[in-house]
Amino acid sequence: MGSTRQQRAWYFYDWANSAYITTTATVILGPYLTSLATRAACPDLPAGEVCTTPVNLLGLWVLPGAVHPFLVTISTIVTLVALLIIGVVADRSPRPQLWLGALAWVGAAAASAMFFLADTNWQLGAVLMIIANLCVGSSQVIYDGILVRIAAPDDRDRVSSRGWALGYLGGGLLLALNLVLMTAYESFGISYALAIRISLLSAGLWWGLFTIIPVLGLRALPQRAEDELELRAQVRRSPLRQLANTFADLRNYPQTMLFLAAYLFYNDGIQTVIGQSSLYAQSELGMSTSNVMVTFLLTQFVAFGGALLFGRVAGRLGAKRTVLIGIAIWFGVVAVAFFLPVGVFGALLALGAAIGLVMGGTQALSRSMYSQLVPRGREAEYFSFYQAMERGTSWLGTLTFALVFQFSQSYRFAIVALVVFFLVGGLLLTRVDMRKGIVAAGNELPKVL
Repeated sequence: MGSTRQQRAWYFYDWANSAYITTTATVILGPYLTSLATRAACPDLPAGEVCTTPVNLLGLWVLPGAVHPFLVTISTIVTLVALLIIGVVADRSPRPQLWLGALAWVGAAAASAMFFLADTNWQLGAVLMIIANLCVGSSQVIYDGILVRIAAPDDRDRVSSRGWALGYLGGGLLLALNLVLMTAYESFGISYALAIRISLLSAGLWWGLFTIIPVLGLRALPQRAEDELELRAQVRRSPLRQLANTFADLRNYPQTMLFLAAYLFYNDGIQTVIGQSSLYAQSELGMSTSNVMVTFLLTQFVAFGGALLFGRVAGRLGAKRTVLIGIAIWFGVVAVAFFLPVGVFGALLALGAAIGLVMGGTQALSRSMYSQLVPRGREAEYFSFYQAMERGTSWLGTLTFALVFQFSQSYRFAIVALVVFFLVGGLLLTRVDMRKGIVAAGNELPKVL
């Protein structure tokens, strides 16, 4: 297994990409793209009114308020095809960290180019968002697959949780700096719009620069076994055939399939709450951008401690039981969000703290649980299925959110519709037999399940 030094280098990709996920994908881009699309469709719209003039989103006529959730859905479908193939090829690469770096730097370039979004050119933002989301999702496949090569089964809950925790710390640090910029923009002699654009640029630069650490630090990964080396040659000859074989092979691991089905639902709920909460807070609850950023800043730092706390709890109760506790809390968060009063900042802060408590823990432990259910030597190709449902790439939840808003023109009904995802995901997870799934995958059983 890998060294502690390699584990520390691995953690830093969470630190790197969380800047984009937090500042851009979660806090700024949804409301900002919505405002640009609204300005294009309804230039004279009074403040507080909903624009009912549709805009053309890649051939679909949608309300400006639904542009961002529909874009997340579209980018996920595009990403799904790409990351499945990337997972198959990168899994057999002797230098997966180079794939990680290349994808991260293309995504960082797209994220940095969002600096040029202004006036009514929301279409540019749509293209850049699709590219950036594709790259963050595809690079995460490789990153998650490397976990198995640097951590033993009994260490994965701890290593995965620390990675998530460091990611929330890094994302929170940049968000704090951007909050200062967007709050005191006049002191810097710039406009509020320019402050937003600089914040978007900073997230892309942060992502690109800090990716250098894992790329260099993971240069000497543990080598594959001889039979796995032979699989590399087969994949190079026909990655699409290997992808088809992976789909067929997945049927031999029913517990892995059942976990993926559970994860599809509850993680789509998590990702949609995270991704659309900024839009919900500003458009439905009437919160200012600075209030939303303060809330997300609180969420990030609570999530840092929450990820570490959940890692410790899993050491006593097991990852599955701990994740089920987290899902129950998520169910309550969504239900409470529906009743949140307009303009009450304290209530939003309390809800943000509750989200932070479970946000990192459920995701970190889900990653380590799945790593136990993946056939040895095929981590990245199997993690490509996992990443199709991972952060920033959920689609069922965002599609539900967008459709409910499209027909009801209410973000409250859109957010409360997500309780179904936590209910179904939790019920499916209770049926996963971790012991049976780990043995079937040929992996070593951890001491605590």
